Amino acid sequence: MKQVMNGMYTQTPSKEKLAVIRLELDYELAVLYEAMKEKNDDQMKRSKERLNILREQMLKMEA
Repeated sequence: MKQVMNGMYTQTPSKEKLAVIRLELDYELAVLYEAMKEKNDDQMKRSKERLNILREQMLKMEA
């Protein structure tokens, strides 16, 4: 029983972390969209790099 309860507690932070990453992805996509509208190449590059990092984090969490 103790192992089951411990498993429940370790899964919850993972789900919360995934939710946070999804929110960060949404925000960064909005930033990228604004940079594209303004033709701001520097911001587009930074946003793409950040999106790549977030994508990798999400893939690690889901694996």
